[in-house]
Amino acid sequence: MRGPLLLLICLADVSGAAAAPAKQACDPDVGGITLPAGFCATVFADNLGVARNIAVAADGTVYVALQKSSHGGGIAVLRDSKGSGHADQIHYVGEAGGSGIGLHGGYLYFATPTSVLRYALGTGGMPGAAETVVDGFPEQDEHAAKSIAISDKGELYVNVGAPSNACQESDRTPGSPGMRPCPLLMEHGGIWRFAADKIGQKFPADGVRYATGIRNAVAVAWSGTPAGLYALQMGRDQLSDNWPKLFNDAQNAELPAEEFFAVQEGGDYGWPYCYYDQLQQKKVLAPEYGGDGKQSGDCGKYAQPIAAYPGHWAPESVLFYNGAMFPAEYRGGAFISFHGSWNRSPLPQAGYKVIFQPFRDGKPSGLYEAFADGFAGSAKLMSPDEARFRPMGLALGPDGALYIGDTQQGRIWKVVYTGG
Repeated sequence: MRGPLLLLICLADVSGAAAAPAKQACDPDVGGITLPAGFCATVFADNLGVARNIAVAADGTVYVALQKSSHGGGIAVLRDSKGSGHADQIHYVGEAGGSGIGLHGGYLYFATPTSVLRYALGTGGMPGAAETVVDGFPEQDEHAAKSIAISDKGELYVNVGAPSNACQESDRTPGSPGMRPCPLLMEHGGIWRFAADKIGQKFPADGVRYATGIRNAVAVAWSGTPAGLYALQMGRDQLSDNWPKLFNDAQNAELPAEEFFAVQEGGDYGWPYCYYDQLQQKKVLAPEYGGDGKQSGDCGKYAQPIAAYPGHWAPESVLFYNGAMFPAEYRGGAFISFHGSWNRSPLPQAGYKVIFQPFRDGKPSGLYEAFADGFAGSAKLMSPDEARFRPMGLALGPDGALYIGDTQQGRIWKVVYTGG
């Protein structure tokens, strides 16, 4: 599937040497997914637990954040000692489950719902004892998962999702008005910045609210060329459920867009007051704040997305590709995983794929394309529970391979370019 790109940003130069095809053999069925011609995959690991985000070290060690402690730990540590494309050494460490994971300065960083921890990496890439970098994040029942990104200078960015759909007086209740100003924005609905190299920090006192008005950005990434923070917001739900006189089921399924932001310090991206309508290509006023699906109100004052994707696809991870294995047209572009929707009913659910957003001359080139697909296992899903796989984590290996994780069965794929 393809869709529109809305604005332009500058990222890495996509010129460079020709791709170096991988030599490893691939699984005959590509691990149950589909890939473009010239690519194949192995099932690097399976049955890990609910596999969230992934990080890969320079020595090829793969770290997988597990939503809940599984097999005795909240982090899976995977090694392929034979170069076969399959992990033959699997260890589980840590006591708590979590979602965000990253590497910086010889440490593995891991985000639980209420804290960010770090582990010094020892022999064989094994994590040592945990240290608390930041804790005190609010406990919440909705959008509690913390995703993280770390800049080259050691700035730690943490997404703090809003425990709400649209900051109504009565959450997710038909006709309930929104609160303006929204009190949740004081400690939720944005991205906070901390020092990655300092332990014992407290939220929110020791952090800086870097950006606000972002409902929940599970997909966050730091791009080093040029330097910048990027995030995809999961758009609000239940337009027709809560406002049936203004929206029908088809509009509810497609709206609002999942927004891709180039996040600027001090930026306000408009949640909960406005949402992006990709069909009209503009931000419109949310019905909780007097909107009717058409009028923009004061939404023009909020930062706009750089790209927009169909509603309720649920973006979970974004990765800027700077490896040498894939063909040159992939370099500097963004891979984005979509976990798949739950709230397009009574229409079929959608998403359940990894797309590639191409860039040319350091700028988005207009159309996105499906890269890895077939995760759902069925052309028509009425519930996410029916999906065979749901893609989540993305990571780049030192050889240029792309790792993709799944939350349904705990599977990790290693995708390589073989040429042709």
